[in-house]
Amino acid sequence: MATLAMLPSEYGYVVLVLVLYCFLNFWMTAQVGKARKKYKVFYPTLYASQADNKDANLFNCVQRGHQNSLELMPVYFMLMMLGGIKHPLVSAAFGLLYIVSRYFYFTGYATGDPVNRLKIGKFLYLALLGLIICTISMGFSLVRS
Repeated sequence: MATLAMLPSEYGYVVLVLVLYCFLNFWMTAQVGKARKKYKVFYPTLYASQADNKDANLFNCVQRGHQNSLELMPVYFMLMMLGGIKHPLVSAAFGLLYIVSRYFYFTGYATGDPVNRLKIGKFLYLALLGLIICTISMGFSLVRS
């Protein structure tokens, strides 16, 4: 049986932040589902066409907000898990900043004006940069040992 003794006890915060992000993702998924019903964009259509739907832009902004989140999720998870091994509290803090920023990115995008996604949502890039630095530090620690 594997042991968790190799991980710092604070790594639990990294795990909890990752689970919190899963809940945010479920919520965004539900928002896309609601938008599908509201704007009458049915599966398997991924994006609405302006020619077929007068509310295409509104739906597409909700869909893009979630899709962008899905596109960056593997990067976010990888950086959290690896950077958190050496810097669990810092990574968890950057992870929370990412989640809060991602929420505002999504809700800003969902207004139908894509510019609104960056008002507070732009801080998700700062969070990713912090996580990249934590992961690079972890990599150098492995190389040096």
